[in-house]
Amino acid sequence: VGYSTYVNLVADLIDGKDVYKYDMTQEVERAQQCIKSAKDGKIVSLVSSGDPGIYGMAGLIFEVLAESGWDPKTGLQVEIVPGVSALNSCASLIGSPLMTDFAVVSMSDLLVPWEIIVKRVEAAAAGDFVIVIYNPSSKKRIHQLQDTRKLLLEHRSPQTPVAIIKGAYRESQSIVITDLEHMEEYADKLGMISTVIVGNSSTYNFNDLMINPRGYKSKYSLQAEQKMKN
Repeated sequence: VGYSTYVNLVADLIDGKDVYKYDMTQEVERAQQCIKSAKDGKIVSLVSSGDPGIYGMAGLIFEVLAESGWDPKTGLQVEIVPGVSALNSCASLIGSPLMTDFAVVSMSDLLVPWEIIVKRVEAAAAGDFVIVIYNPSSKKRIHQLQDTRKLLLEHRSPQTPVAIIKGAYRESQSIVITDLEHMEEYADKLGMISTVIVGNSSTYNFNDLMINPRGYKSKYSLQAEQKMKN
């Protein structure tokens, strides 16, 4: 069971299986079909991208089960198989951008009002968190990331490093390292399979990589071994 795009990615693993494909926004139907099939005695896999527990289908499965009075001890058995979320995969491609505290925010206002998303962005910006942005834009959502950039510029330098990763680890993968001032020039790199990582006040670029210092340099000499040799 799953969103058609995700199910197609594992086509080689599901030959001969009963497959239920759904469109975008049919998450509830997916969850209900999954639970129904499980109650019918079938072993069911609900395909979710990234990690199912991070903006994935795990939450909805538990919500639907909870509404039905499900008892985890005596009812259907649910196993969450952890995956690699976009924040992990994208960070691995651009250096070490998540070495200090960071916040993750989705720009999708389909289920969460935009006013609440703005409050979360403002809090993360004021707190000097590195910010990972999921779902930065879509065909119907253009202004959200533009508004977010304006909010961030109220708290951060225009030269704050920004990475735009599209299709991480896919054949279509593309990576742009830019900054807050110029990130709008790369609007063509944004979409539902894009992730944006915005550095904090200590983040810097090094040879097209983002480095977010953990703080070792303030306590230790990183060149100690070289000095001893000299």
